Amino acid sequence: MYQYQDFDKAFVKDRVSEFRQATQRRIDGVITEDEYKPLRLQNGLYLQLHAYMLRVAIPYGTLSSKQMRCLADIAERWDKGYGHFTTRQNIQFNWMKLSDVGDVLDALAAVDMHAIQTSGNCIRNVTADHFAGAARDEIEDPRPTAELLRQWSTAHPEFAFLPRKFKIAISGAEQDRAVIAFHDIGLQIVKNENNEHGYRVLIGGGLGRTPLIGQEIKSFIPKADLLPYLESVMHIYNRFGRRDNKYKARIKILVQEVGLEETKAQIQEHFDSIKELHQPVSEDVIRQIEAGFSPPDFTDVTDYDLTSELSLSASFAHWYDQSVSPHKDENHVSVTISLKKHGATPGDATASQMRIMADIADKYAYDELRVSHEQNIILPHVPKSHLLKVYEALSKADLGTSNIGLVSDIIACPGLDYCSLATARSIPIAQQIATHFDKLKLEHDIGPLKIKISGCINACGHHHVGHIGILGLDKAGVENYQITLGGDGTQDAAIGDRTGPGFSYEDIIGAIDKIIHHYLAARQDAGETFLAYYRRVGMAPFKEALYDD
Repeated sequence: MYQYQDFDKAFVKDRVSEFRQATQRRIDGVITEDEYKPLRLQNGLYLQLHAYMLRVAIPYGTLSSKQMRCLADIAERWDKGYGHFTTRQNIQFNWMKLSDVGDVLDALAAVDMHAIQTSGNCIRNVTADHFAGAARDEIEDPRPTAELLRQWSTAHPEFAFLPRKFKIAISGAEQDRAVIAFHDIGLQIVKNENNEHGYRVLIGGGLGRTPLIGQEIKSFIPKADLLPYLESVMHIYNRFGRRDNKYKARIKILVQEVGLEETKAQIQEHFDSIKELHQPVSEDVIRQIEAGFSPPDFTDVTDYDLTSELSLSASFAHWYDQSVSPHKDENHVSVTISLKKHGATPGDATASQMRIMADIADKYAYDELRVSHEQNIILPHVPKSHLLKVYEALSKADLGTSNIGLVSDIIACPGLDYCSLATARSIPIAQQIATHFDKLKLEHDIGPLKIKISGCINACGHHHVGHIGILGLDKAGVENYQITLGGDGTQDAAIGDRTGPGFSYEDIIGAIDKIIHHYLAARQDAGETFLAYYRRVGMAPFKEALYDD
């Protein structure tokens, strides 16, 4: 992974010192909360329902064991003993005391971490495929590009006060595991007819009040042109993006109002005007960044046959089927650690669990972990010979749940339990769905199914792209849950269709049960997934199952 240079260390140290001083002025009453708010947001500090929440950046989701242990220490010393991993590959601590924030940021800086630009109207944490560097279908590891974008965008003077927050995601594989179609800018590493690597560029994707699928503005742009081209995208957005209405301030609205072709023309005109003047990134910088993402040395790992171990342990075989993914090296696999134990809060990990995951990564997986956008943890490089030991260690830590990709592997926002913007509860709904189908022992019969839950229209739970999406709203003072079907965040991007009238808190689990039981009864065979069935038959039979009792 990328290692901080002297400049990085000095920059973060100075930033922490400045913010500590601003925070002390707020505590002393020298500045008001309104004056303090833009400062805290630029440093990842939110004021939630019950306390301050600190969002820590985990660039492109990559962590070392040392960094994970630091997060565990923060959870234990300054929070309530746990942290919440998010859909943007970050971690949030929900119970911060204002007087402790400076010490927390100092602790992060000591392990090359920070909370800069995890909030505010700026370019946020750049996200990437959580299997980057390991996936078999990968053209190129996207993380060096993500790191280049991080360095380019951090404290960029033109992009510190954009019309609204701005999110970039990048994938280096055929399979989109970074949800690039639903970002302000989505990048996919591709090859041209000369086998040269470059980028396909999507613009104007996003969820929230106006969900839109990103549209292609470049089918291929050479690597050397990426930064000036993105500079032009940001310039046009910063210049013409609306500032009169925060709900219409995203670049997706600009593209929608101006039109794709006109937006492309304006970006291209600006790009042509700066291209020759733009100072290219030096080869030394590029080499330095790329060196930070050199893969581990796999040559000493020999072939290992797992047949005997899988046949002797049904629980291990069960976990293997759900949690293990192929690796580009035949003697390795990637492991997804579920943070979705039935009845637990999706994405939460205790300090003890964080330390155990760090120990496993250190001992068995080349000292590397990833945070996935589905709120789980990945060990990207695990020798097959270590796999049983990894499973046993995870199981002892209550981290061996075999539900990756199944009905209980739910994405859920904090909802009314924490968030001041929420209009309904999310976490209890996720917990009830998981325990309901676990009791029925139907998860594996149901097969692959992505349920995503948001507690308000802002869609932090990505409900629009769930195979089943649940949106909690306030209807005359009562929680009301709308259901959408058929969403997809992959390369086959789709926004879910609303089924009809919403359901009460008491009735939403029963509604999900009806949807799933209809699917089980009507699918062609066990090989037809929920999403495939929905695409084949459409909404009508689900409406009948839900509303025609």
